[in-house]
Order: sequence, then structure tokens, then C-alpha cells
Amino acid sequence: MANFYTDNPHIQYHLQHPLMERIAKLKERDYADADQYDYAPSDYADALDSYQRVLEVVGEVCGEVIAPNAAEVDLTGPTLHEGRVSYDPLTAQNLDTVRQTGLMGMALPRRYGGLNMPITPYIMAADMVSRADAGFENLWGLQDCAETLYEFGSEDQRERFLPRVCAGETMSMDLTEPDAGSDLQAVMLKATYNEADQQWYLNGVKRFITNGDSDIHLVLARSEEGTKDARGLSMFIYDAKKGGVTVRRIENKMGIKGVPTCELVFKDAPAELCGERRLGLIRYVMSLMNGARLGIMAQAVGISEAAYREAKAYAADRHQYGHAIDKFPAVYEMLALIRAKADATRAHLYETSRFVDMYKAYDDIARERKLTPEERKEQKYYSRLADAYTPIGKGMSTELANQNVYDCIQIYGGSGYMKDYTCERLYRDVRITNIYEGTTQLQVVAAIRHVTTGTYFARLEEYQQVAVSPEWQETKELLATWIERAKACTELVTEAKDQTLLDYHARRLVEMCGHCIFAHLLLIAAQDRPDLYEHSTHVYIQYASGEMDKCEGQIRRFDPKQLQHYAVQTSTPATEA
Repeated sequence: MANFYTDNPHIQYHLQHPLMERIAKLKERDYADADQYDYAPSDYADALDSYQRVLEVVGEVCGEVIAPNAAEVDLTGPTLHEGRVSYDPLTAQNLDTVRQTGLMGMALPRRYGGLNMPITPYIMAADMVSRADAGFENLWGLQDCAETLYEFGSEDQRERFLPRVCAGETMSMDLTEPDAGSDLQAVMLKATYNEADQQWYLNGVKRFITNGDSDIHLVLARSEEGTKDARGLSMFIYDAKKGGVTVRRIENKMGIKGVPTCELVFKDAPAELCGERRLGLIRYVMSLMNGARLGIMAQAVGISEAAYREAKAYAADRHQYGHAIDKFPAVYEMLALIRAKADATRAHLYETSRFVDMYKAYDDIARERKLTPEERKEQKYYSRLADAYTPIGKGMSTELANQNVYDCIQIYGGSGYMKDYTCERLYRDVRITNIYEGTTQLQVVAAIRHVTTGTYFARLEEYQQVAVSPEWQETKELLATWIERAKACTELVTEAKDQTLLDYHARRLVEMCGHCIFAHLLLIAAQDRPDLYEHSTHVYIQYASGEMDKCEGQIRRFDPKQLQHYAVQTSTPATEA
């Protein structure tokens, strides 16, 4: 039987990371639930066994149900009738399977019907689901919205909505509007409070809403009359059982076709405030988006894994000039690069998820008691790292995933352009990953401050303190020179005190730091499991060396006077006579 967990030792390796023991202890409150719930772990060994068992179930569902259904779902997709969406029958089968196996509400507390798992094994599940069908990951993965409801909703709201999510009801986050895409402070969907019946009502239009006809929606709306900025926006919970929202259309997309992307019309839709007024975008959506970006990173890694396996199998089977094509350097170079990029982005994904687990565990504990000074310090440390690693990971992982699927199709040649092969679907599915939940360019905007303030460099120095065996010492010293080169380029750009120049070079500076981080994480993994990571570490460092040279060269050779040639020309050129 196909199982996407047991066949992937890379995921199993990351589950064994030393920090997971600390995470489990914090998440389980030192295993206090063991006496109350018969499925709660009593110690770390028990917790790790639980995580593995759940991931094996996810792996089996992915291998036996979701992946076999993916091609047909891509062809048919959801349908719209009288303002309501119907999933493709095979998507409905996927949903029924994950419900029956208890894979909804994985990270939610047991008291609401969840499994109380840390974010890291949940993201591992998302990695596998994405490998099986990236479109279904968008539907299943929206259970992550419940985390935001848990963090910022009232206890009454948690008790009413979270058990429904754990039982299998679906969610959506309704943010984007026709005139408010990346610039969410331009959201104008109106929330009006009716004093007579003490009820909020929503009116307006939302666009590009993934799984837009879900059971429970988190909606960003303008609650403050006369405002036009972020301070006038609040977060609302809309329950589809109440009515008032219709689906105007399902978007006809390039990829991820199994999940409906909808345009929604709100007409006096009753809703309830989540958290406090005015904090919808400033606080709640930022939390919601960071969680979603972690999920997109998992989606990109899962697609990269699928691309590698498709390309490897085809190259071994396809013969030309009397040999399997995987014997030709031009092909095995591409295969090695796909594997290395997949390994690097996965290492960064789980490093990030562990940071998220640590600070969120402390956030949750802080609701129950006052944190000690040491705990507050650690909470702040991991929160900052999560804030730094999420945008650089979302930006670079999705770009590398696009490269991986590109190379997968190239290995297939003309066959890869045909819908007969999985790689054609992967190519369409992966393209959205570096667009939604913030384009790569917006991730750079979020990440560059962690370059200039030294967050990445401080963490890289910590990686440099990790001892390596003699055979890896030269590699470690090479990476130390990369750090110094990235620092020097950062100083060169920032000393000009020109914001436009910094914005122009921001992506290059972020990528230099990203390659340093990815390479260090691979080096650490190669120390632990050379059988899994030795080749990828060498291949990735060779690849990234060229990328470092390119970024550094562009920064050092660039004359700031040339910026004018890149500026958008807003004036209309004169018509030639």
C-alpha cells in the first residue's frame, strides 16, 4: 500500500529533531492531560509515538485516496448552482476520508475535539497532502483558520465553532476584494452594527476566496464609519448556516482546480465580532496570514517532492541513444538539483514550524498563568525567529518549487507538456504558490528588515557554533565566508541611506541570507544523516555558490545613478511624427 509518510525518511528525520521534546512538553503542559483523555500521551516517547501514528494515517490517506483521485478532480472540479458550490465527488470522498480518520482540527486542544498536536507534525501532514494533491491541501489546510479563532475569539465562540471544525466542517478566510489585493487596508466590505437586534451585518463583495462556500468564515470588514485605513478594520465570524452570502462565480483557474476559488456577495449577512474592533488587520490578519504562509511553504515543499519523484521515475524508465536518460549529465544534474532544493526548503520549513511551535506554546500558556522572565525571553526569541523565517521561507521555497517543476517537465521533454502526465498538473498547481498569501516581492518587504536589523546574521552565527566532523570543516568555513559576504553587501547598500536603493537590492540581500540559512541547515542534517543529506548538501552549496556570486556581483557593480532607468515611466511618450 502506498504511504507518503513511511516512504519518506526525510519527514521522519525532521520529526526526531531534539527541540521536538521541548515542544511536546510545553504543548502537553508536562503531560497533564494523560489522566483526563485516554489518547493523551503520558511522556515524550508516548507523544512521539502518537505523532508518528497520526502521520502514518495521513500518509496512507494521501497515498491510497487523495493522490489517486487528483487527476480526475483536476479535470472536473467543483460546480456552482444557484449561488452554492458543490465539490467534485472525488473531493467529497477525500473530505469524508479525512473526517472519518479524525484528521480535522489536528492542532486544536482536546477539549474541543482536536488532537492537540504541535504545528510541526500538522505541517508535515500538509507537506504530504500537497504532494498528493496541492488543490486538496488548500481545502483541508484551511482548518488552520481555526487557530486564529482559538487565539483571538471568546471562549463562547471557541466552544461553539471549534468542535464543528474538529468534526469536519470547513473554513475560509475572506480577505481579498476587487480593489484590495495585496493592499488589504483598502478593504471596504462594510460591517454595520444594528442596535435594535444587537447584531453585526456584512455587506459587500469578496474575491479570490479559497473554499469560499465554506461552513465557517473569518471575514475582514470595515467596522468604523468614515475610515479608509487599517485602523477601521475588524475581524468577523460568519456562519454559513445563518445565510446572507451567495457565490457569484467560481474562478476558472490555471491550477489547484479541486478547491473552489469564489467571488462572494454579502447581503445583510449576520456575523459576530472576533476579538476587538479595529484590530482586524493590524493584529488578527497578520497572525492568520503567517499561519497561511507556513502552509504555502509546506505546499511548495510537497510539490517539490512530487516533482522529484515524477522526474526520477521517468528518467530511469525513458531510454534514448541506448541508455536510460538518467545516465546523462544534463539530466542527472537536474535531478540532483531538484532533490537538493526540495531537501533545503523542507529543512527550512520545519525549522520555521518549530520556532512557531515554541512561541505559540508560550502564548497559550500565558492565557493560563503569568510567564516567568525566562519564559518571556524565550517566547520573544522564538517569536522573532518565526517572524523572520516565515517570509524568507515563503518567498524562496515557492520560487525554488517553481524551478523544480520546470526542471521536472524539462526531463519529460514533450511528454511533460501533455495532460497525460502528472508533471503537467504540478506545473499549473505550483505557479500560484509564489503569488497568494503575499507575492514573493511582498515577502522580501517583510524579510528585509530582518537582514538590516541582524536577525538572520545572529541566527547564522548560532549555526556556526554547531560542531562538525573534520570532513565537513572546510564546508563550514566556506559558509562562514558567505555570512561575511552577505554582511558586507548589506553594509554597502545601507550605508548609502537611500531607501530606494535598499528596496531595489532587497531581494538580492534576502536571497543571500536565505542561501546561507538553507546551506547551514543542510550541513547540520548531513552531520546527522549523511545517507539522506550528504549529496544534497554538496549539490545545494555548489548551486548556491553561483547564486551568491550573482547577487553580490549585481550589488557591487550597480551604479545607483542607474536607478532612473528602472523606474516606472508614468508619462505618455510623445507620438513620433
